[in-house]
Amino acid sequence: MTPPAATAALPRVVIVGRPNVGKSSIFNRVLGERRAIVEDEPGTTRDRVEADVEWLDKRFRLIDTGGFETNAENVYASLIVDQVRAAIEQSVIVIFAVDARDGLTASDYDIADVVRRANKPTIVVANKADNERRELIGIAEASSLGLGPPLPISALHDMGVGLMLDDVVSLLPEAAALEESDRVRVAIIGRPNVGKSMLVNAILGEERVIVSEVAGTTRDAVDTEVATPWGEFLLIDTAGLRRPGKLGKGIERHSAMRMTAAVERCDVAVLVVDGTEGVTSQDTHIAGLAMEHLKGLVIAVNKTDLWEDPEAQREWAERQMRTRVQFVPWAMVAYISALERTGLDQLLEVCAQAREARRRRMSTPDLNATLTKALREHMPPLVHNKRFKLYYATQASVDPPTFVLFVNDPALVHFSYRRYLERALREAQDFEGTSIKLVFRGRTEENAG
Repeated sequence: MTPPAATAALPRVVIVGRPNVGKSSIFNRVLGERRAIVEDEPGTTRDRVEADVEWLDKRFRLIDTGGFETNAENVYASLIVDQVRAAIEQSVIVIFAVDARDGLTASDYDIADVVRRANKPTIVVANKADNERRELIGIAEASSLGLGPPLPISALHDMGVGLMLDDVVSLLPEAAALEESDRVRVAIIGRPNVGKSMLVNAILGEERVIVSEVAGTTRDAVDTEVATPWGEFLLIDTAGLRRPGKLGKGIERHSAMRMTAAVERCDVAVLVVDGTEGVTSQDTHIAGLAMEHLKGLVIAVNKTDLWEDPEAQREWAERQMRTRVQFVPWAMVAYISALERTGLDQLLEVCAQAREARRRRMSTPDLNATLTKALREHMPPLVHNKRFKLYYATQASVDPPTFVLFVNDPALVHFSYRRYLERALREAQDFEGTSIKLVFRGRTEENAG
């Protein structure tokens, strides 16, 4: 496939700086939430993390980057530098953060040189200026960078951040308002080192997310827009989720929370599994996360380029799907090689189909006819010598398709019969690729509503 280019629906504003100057704290303060991981450890943010921001009736996309440093001992240093340079190149405004508490270092001057060469409007902010002394010292030192008058702020105490945003919107280029595109939000999930970041890069055709041989490189959830022949997608790359017992304190636990948050805000989760190892117990745990949040699910069997006998190994993989992820028989499957960029057409196509299934509606007559037939063909079991009765049903919403069934007593609906009714709906209507939700309401709830 010819990789499509990433779209840029909004002007981009990038935050740059050396490690531990508070870039992620600034990002989170602007968003009003803990979107980027914040730890008292240099270099926590490695990939770019992005979010849409609205300020004074203007919208832009804010980008947090990894700490810029040229430390040969840091395995990620050169990768991060490349990411920061690329982010600066794609931005219209640069927010250059320095530390008012610790002062300037050689890395600050190196970054200033990169920013100066980019020739982009730049706002220098002296972060951690939470008292008058630090404010004065921060302004004096940051002025020596030669990038204009610095602005003292404290992201931690929300001091000066509003003034920074005022400066940002005053520098934004004039542009016609863009309508929010109907993007398919896809979370790329899976255990560590199965090729999630490489898959994102393969789709984009550029080194958008850091990829290395070290397991667990990605720790933030990273959003990237991309336009394809199958529609517009928002790809959310996430950290690999380890087994619950393996989660440590601090960053690993934050990363697990970020994966969960990414699943919560996606339309379709793409579970990347290692095609040479098969479906593991951790893969099934992660698949359960998508099901628990009622999302669409596509299983991407990666590393098929390593299959010596593709036909036999594909049959083996299909048997694993039927047995190890049998609790999500509606999940769609794509066979890919992120390394060789094969199977990506099929993957994007089924993601679009899963998203479309989440929008699908059944008419009330068809819905009730389907359920009546299901009840007639397989009578509900007795529960405490009582049997539930269905009065009527309606589809209340989509994303996911949600059906409300009015019955005599919801407590009489056994979980196995609930699954039977769900299968009946899936057979009557194409809901392949997405969770569906059945809500049972008693007659008294109906009257109360």
